[in-house]
Amino acid sequence: MDIDFKTKKLYKALTKKENMEKIYGSEMTRKIQQRLLQLQAARSLADLGPPYQGPARCHELKGDRAGQLSVDLKHPYRLLFAPDHNPLPQRPEGGLDWSQVTCITILGVEDTHE
Repeated sequence: MDIDFKTKKLYKALTKKENMEKIYGSEMTRKIQQRLLQLQAARSLADLGPPYQGPARCHELKGDRAGQLSVDLKHPYRLLFAPDHNPLPQRPEGGLDWSQVTCITILGVEDTHE
């Protein structure tokens, strides 16, 4: 899967190990790297689904975060991202077609329960 980052600052924070360890600590750094590798290795988002499967628990968010997805890091933190397609691939019955999502933009690392 192709991965882009929302900002250059976020790219530097999440792609350089020394920056990640300063910001997030060693345990979170390991999880972030693991999730980014899983996302890079996936042919499409469908490789991480169905939703809530496996330790990453990739799932679509709701409410004010509709259109975003997340994967678990160290509780309560999540790696947030959004499909980078225009228009978004849709299933015939409605909803995001995970099998067609091949490009994403990383939005950040956050506690989505705050």
